[in-house]
Amino acid sequence: MSQSDRDLTEALADEVRQAHDSGIRLSLAGGETKPFLGRSVEGKRLSVREHCGIVHYEPTELVLTARAGTPLGEIHDLLAAHGQWLPFEPPSFASCATLGGTIACGLSGPARPFFGAARDFVLGVRLLDGRGQLLHFGAEVIKNVAGYDVARLVTGAQGTLGALLEISLKVGPLPPASETLTREEGLESSIRRLAELAAKPLPLSAASHDGERLFLRLSGTEAGVRAAANRIGGERLADPDAFWQSVRERTHPFFSLPGPLWRLSVPPATLAPPPGGGRLLLDWSGAQRWWKGSAEPTALWEWARSMGGHAALFDSGRCRLQPLDPGLFALHKRLKAAFDPKGILNSGRLYDSL
Repeated sequence: MSQSDRDLTEALADEVRQAHDSGIRLSLAGGETKPFLGRSVEGKRLSVREHCGIVHYEPTELVLTARAGTPLGEIHDLLAAHGQWLPFEPPSFASCATLGGTIACGLSGPARPFFGAARDFVLGVRLLDGRGQLLHFGAEVIKNVAGYDVARLVTGAQGTLGALLEISLKVGPLPPASETLTREEGLESSIRRLAELAAKPLPLSAASHDGERLFLRLSGTEAGVRAAANRIGGERLADPDAFWQSVRERTHPFFSLPGPLWRLSVPPATLAPPPGGGRLLLDWSGAQRWWKGSAEPTALWEWARSMGGHAALFDSGRCRLQPLDPGLFALHKRLKAAFDPKGILNSGRLYDSL
């Protein structure tokens, strides 16, 4: 079924056990397409890229299990051949992106507010903890004796809690029809409109604003999409796939503007602008906002916190996350200690001492 099928579980476990016994830090790697999503990690490189292959896929079950090094593109192609997709619509950033890196980074695309986040589709995982122990969580076990929903917990942890080896995912049927509507509309007016549309039974699957125009994607049955498009109104976008790909993969011209890039995660209906002016591109119906402007990091973090959200700075090829509150940071440290007591797995990737 898979173009390549290699199970390197034992070899990888041996490497982690040796690193644990020697106190050697490890830098986990897959397709190495997402270094900019975290901080630089010092340590011996441990690659799971060759640990690859589709372990199980039965289209009628809507479940796929694959090893972490399996190329994301291979999974997309396999699902598409059966009229299915990953509804959280993850970005790739490069053709060599892997499933493990995608889940480790918790990546979701424009469909996220309407279909769910990456973690919502993770049914189970197999991973190596910082001792080199092989752990199973989720779909393959009856009871999670650890007390954590680990399958969701490790989604977005960027390898700091364990090296993902295998992931089981829910998949979904591809919508039979899709159409994108666009109109020239101001940012504040668009945010209000999006809040109104969210309360209506419409087949929305993506919503974005590029600073000048509002873009709405509808996905579902042909009749449902047609009726919703007539109800909402607007121009039909000629090449919608190219537009949504540019937003998902961060290749839209907005991302080439000079200056550092901020990701602002706030309630969708937030109207207050970030301090310092700047330019905004909205995704996730307003819940994810990309911002280019001039402001001190502390000012942006405080603004995001006051709005009920958080912010991350992408600068010089790396990411600085908003500092955690002391109580939450202490919880993160306890989790890290439980899964990686010697702190050898991707330490410092998210925060100092984690």
